Amino acid sequence: MATLQAATTSSSAVVTDPQIVRELCENHCFGTLNWEVTEDGEFSIWGYGDFEVYGARESGLPDYDGGIVTHEFLRELAGHLEADEALDIQTAGFTKCRFPVLAKRYVVRHGEVLHADLSSPDPIDE
Repeated sequence: MATLQAATTSSSAVVTDPQIVRELCENHCFGTLNWEVTEDGEFSIWGYGDFEVYGARESGLPDYDGGIVTHEFLRELAGHLEADEALDIQTAGFTKCRFPVLAKRYVVRHGEVLHADLSSPDPIDE
């Protein structure tokens, strides 16, 4: 069995209310990824792993029973971005024995979330 090696990085985007976005992130689990919201409201995410978001249980552990909630998280985050900002999240990964097997990108703008893999960007349906 091959182990997936992946890395995720994002641009930074300014949010309208840093405290609300901080609380939103604290209510979700990002695996091994890190996130930051500065006092100036700049949000970014990065780390070694696939960009998959789960809800958080009261204990702070991921709610795997609830499933992956990446799209729901990004749609909620989109409502908190400044009107002229865009958050670009990219993940690339491979197994140790083969060529790249994972490539995806999310572009989040105020009120809009786009997803791309190795094809063209398409809107995420609700």
